[in-house]
Amino acid sequence: MAKKSIQARQRKREKTVAKFAEKRAALKAAGDYAALDLLPKNASPVRLKNRCQLSGRPRGYMRHFGVSRIFFRDMALQGKIPGVRKASW
Repeated sequence: MAKKSIQARQRKREKTVAKFAEKRAALKAAGDYAALDLLPKNASPVRLKNRCQLSGRPRGYMRHFGVSRIFFRDMALQGKIPGVRKASW
């Protein structure tokens, strides 16, 4: 479980990226890199980190489901993820 401050920082960055997305795209299309440099650093989508939506864990992230491998396994075994079941052959 990631610290609450790290999770809050990530959510703040996500909001900032969404807020400045249109402005960044317009400035990049116009080639105005001086104005682009004046935007907040956290407005860049590169600064986002893939994290589990439930625990905030940065490692073992499964992009398709948005959770870490640990929570994916628990949810799959409980039947909370449609179409996913334990393999057997």
